[in-house]
Amino acid sequence: MSDNDNPTIADAGTSKADQTSPQRGPSRRRLLGAVAGGLVTGAAAGLAGGVALGSAANPPQLQPSARRFQNKVVVITGATSGIGAAAARLFAAEGARVAFCGRRVDRGRAVERDIRAAGGEATYIHADVLIESDVRDFIDTAAQRYGGLDVAFNNAGITIQKPLHEYTADEFDRVLSTNLRGTFLAMKYEVPHLIRGGGGTIVVTASSNALATDSSRAAYTASKRGLVGLVQSAALDYASHGIRVNALVPAPPTPTWSATPAQSATSPTMPTGSR
Repeated sequence: MSDNDNPTIADAGTSKADQTSPQRGPSRRRLLGAVAGGLVTGAAAGLAGGVALGSAANPPQLQPSARRFQNKVVVITGATSGIGAAAARLFAAEGARVAFCGRRVDRGRAVERDIRAAGGEATYIHADVLIESDVRDFIDTAAQRYGGLDVAFNNAGITIQKPLHEYTADEFDRVLSTNLRGTFLAMKYEVPHLIRGGGGTIVVTASSNALATDSSRAAYTASKRGLVGLVQSAALDYASHGIRVNALVPAPPTPTWSATPAQSATSPTMPTGSR
């Protein structure tokens, strides 16, 4: 949906050009999902305490020859579509046991079915990163089900696009609370499990907007720049525990959901499935 006269609420990463060019959407979504999925697994496998840029990366092979995450436990927030769903599928293809969350139950169940049909192990757990008890229960349930935690990919995010002075305080707070506070909550409950297991990896989806932004993205940009600082500080906090903390900065935008202003004001299930 595109309406140049009205604000847009969407999964993070939607641009005006994408909204007005639906014929270009599918290929861009597949490209971003493939690129970002490969960056996530790459970061989880080796990067230490930094920021990975994604605009020039080559799409990974979706049937990897080496199962780098065999029997590792991976949790993913915001994985009912987009980058999160692509990462869930790729981690499972690499042998991981994947637990993932999101608000959209139908899409979550579909991703779970797809992974299991392909021979992977995955569990969808309904959770909203705005609700602390949901986040805590999601992480604890995943760790209990699979016997610990090795990798966390914190990906849930939204955007509301409009000029800064047109935001309501509630709209600004929703973007910051989902993107930044939601990631803080996830890390807060992931870290104790990682410490108990002797270390591990946390990967966070930031955005190219954290480095250079565009108009009508004040709240989103603030949240993503905040994530980069959160990652850098956490990397220093937990390096001595053997925990690597990294941020990804994917560049190509991808539309996965949008709503009219009236829908966004009344919908209790605004999705958090992409950037």
